[in-house]
Amino acid sequence: MSAANAEPGRAAAPLRGKVLYIEDDETNVVLVRALLARHPGIEVLHAATGRDGIAMVRYERPDFVLLDMNLPDISGLEVVRELNIDITARGLKVNILTGDALSMDILKAMSLGAYEYWLKPLDLKLFEDGLRRALTGRKPDPKRSFPRR
Repeated sequence: MSAANAEPGRAAAPLRGKVLYIEDDETNVVLVRALLARHPGIEVLHAATGRDGIAMVRYERPDFVLLDMNLPDISGLEVVRELNIDITARGLKVNILTGDALSMDILKAMSLGAYEYWLKPLDLKLFEDGLRRALTGRKPDPKRSFPRR
């Protein structure tokens, strides 16, 4: 339940979990770390390449992955392909975080099991609501899975 939908006078439960951010741009990493720092129950991991991110998913077993589509070694689409078993077998949530508007790669990633996609620059409410959905196991609202500009 998001804070916006919580019962009046009752705060939403604190979020807990392990989040991996696969991103090569240090400015974006600093921003997302600052947003996640608002939730002391969340452990934040970072990988700067797709291959390092895949290895970290297998070793660290995060609950949620934020994935940039444009990485220096392999594409975000290839990362989703590699993580498909983790997505289907253990319910790993992978959100695409990209500056690109809806593209064929994003559609392919969604068809391979990516949970949602969010456009950069980040919308704080969308980020917080999506984070809560991913870490509490709620299903995304189909109307919110494809944000509009």
